[in-house]
Amino acid sequence: MRPLILITNDDGVNAKGLRALYEVAAEFGDVIVMAPDHNRSGVSHSITSSRPIRVHKVSSIEGLTIYSCDGRPVDCVKLAFEHFCTCRPKLVLSGINHGSNSSINILYSGTMGAVLEATMLGLNSIGFSLLNHSPEADFTHCLPYIRQIIGTSLEKGLPKCTSLNVNIPRETDLKGIRICHQAQSQWVDSFEQRIDPRGVPYWWLTGKFICDNPPEGTDEWALANGYVAITPVHIDYTNHAAIATLKKNYSL
Repeated sequence: MRPLILITNDDGVNAKGLRALYEVAAEFGDVIVMAPDHNRSGVSHSITSSRPIRVHKVSSIEGLTIYSCDGRPVDCVKLAFEHFCTCRPKLVLSGINHGSNSSINILYSGTMGAVLEATMLGLNSIGFSLLNHSPEADFTHCLPYIRQIIGTSLEKGLPKCTSLNVNIPRETDLKGIRICHQAQSQWVDSFEQRIDPRGVPYWWLTGKFICDNPPEGTDEWALANGYVAITPVHIDYTNHAAIATLKKNYSL
């Protein structure tokens, strides 16, 4: 019996990266796709709680069924897992995202929000991202690595309560894979004030990504040097190293 693989994204059901991902995943198992009906980038781990969620079947052939959902990526995972999966998924995939989700970007990412939701459900999960924001991005050079990562994860599983954040450089002459930790980085945001045709001000979010001289071993170093960066992530936000210091500070 072929394993079941559940796939979602945050770029929307018609995104080129999603199609590339489910075509590779279909080599390994039966695939159910549940993706947002339009772009939901940057929604992180948000859910829809103030209105009903509606689902539309886009297509269905043997081994591959595609649904669009008017909710968010996390909604897609939760809803598909409870009502649309024919059995427990062996693997949950999200992507291929058009754009980076490395380092601090994971906190904003709808792609990785879906991955972490799947991890919370006890499912092995992986997010894939290509450092190319173009809707017409070429994913060809990504596919051998994605194929390898999916195959290895299905064969050997993942550490408990851990998912993978996989980022792939835009350049096609890749050097291989590096297992990484997140680089220290930040977005310096700014709101640009503009005036609409009726003379009413509005604000448009802009920003600059800053990650100076990331050291070897980080995801940003790997990407800058032509490697696929795989970062293991988990849902425990606790800074365990700080517990002893805080106990001392509060005389506990």
